[in-house]
Amino acid sequence: MEPKTNVEQRLAESFKKLAAKTSIEKITIKEITDGAGVIRPTFYNHFQDKYELLEWLIRTEILAPVIPLMKQGNLQESLIQIFTNLMNDKDFYLKVGRLEGQNSCETIIRKFVKEVLLIFINEQVGDQKAAAKGLTSDLVTEYYAQSMAFVIIQWIKLNMSLSPEQMADIFQFITSHSIEDVIAKMN
Repeated sequence: MEPKTNVEQRLAESFKKLAAKTSIEKITIKEITDGAGVIRPTFYNHFQDKYELLEWLIRTEILAPVIPLMKQGNLQESLIQIFTNLMNDKDFYLKVGRLEGQNSCETIIRKFVKEVLLIFINEQVGDQKAAAKGLTSDLVTEYYAQSMAFVIIQWIKLNMSLSPEQMADIFQFITSHSIEDVIAKMN
């Protein structure tokens, strides 16, 4: 029997090849399995639907490589790596970025960025109580995950025209300065 990750990788590669030719919404499970050389029930042994496959792709290709950097507390390098990972498969993620609604790219990215940020925050804070009442790890991770997902989607919508380093710098600047400082920098 073939290892689970090999089958998942083959399904993912088939999905990406199909996405190069047609919109993601129009891709069928049969097309994915035919391209991967497996039967349809095999797909359902691994994923519920193509959007769960997409989540797996984003988790394994975009965010999983960043976790070691987050655990080391290296936020800037983590941001650069996220943008670089997206850029490495630019054509695919340009299409993914257009997904709207329940299975939108922004929703998927926000979910996984929140998980990665929670790792970073827990590494930095540990078991310490928040100095400010109500300033919880969940509140902070949700805030920054929404911000990061928004910045990623805007970057994708702008055809990824800025470099990963530029995007990481922009995100770092916006999130580490007051709105007055950001406005002053815009002038």
